[in-house]
Amino acid sequence: MRRSKWFLGLHPHESGSGRRFRRCLGVVQAVAARRSLRRSGLDSRELQHPGDNMPTAKQLADIGYKTFSTSMMLLTVYGGYLCSVRAYRYFQLRSARRQAAEEQKTSGVL
Repeated sequence: MRRSKWFLGLHPHESGSGRRFRRCLGVVQAVAARRSLRRSGLDSRELQHPGDNMPTAKQLADIGYKTFSTSMMLLTVYGGYLCSVRAYRYFQLRSARRQAAEEQKTSGVL
């Protein structure tokens, strides 16, 4: 069974040498464009359109997820800090009250 050139992704009216010629011509044109950019002192990045560097929807979703996760982590750490400070103050006050109670007992005995 013979496969058609359409199945192979080739145009049926196009010869092999024509494809090679156009591919070669494309490479020559790309090289010439790079050379002209170098001569003019411009970088290829400067010729990009302003919207070319915009993030995709997936990148925006990833940025939002990472930002949200980071903020939740920081809130958790800050909450742990506040809880530990409050516990430290509680135990300090409790030990101060115990010392004051002991001093009252010892001063009452004398």
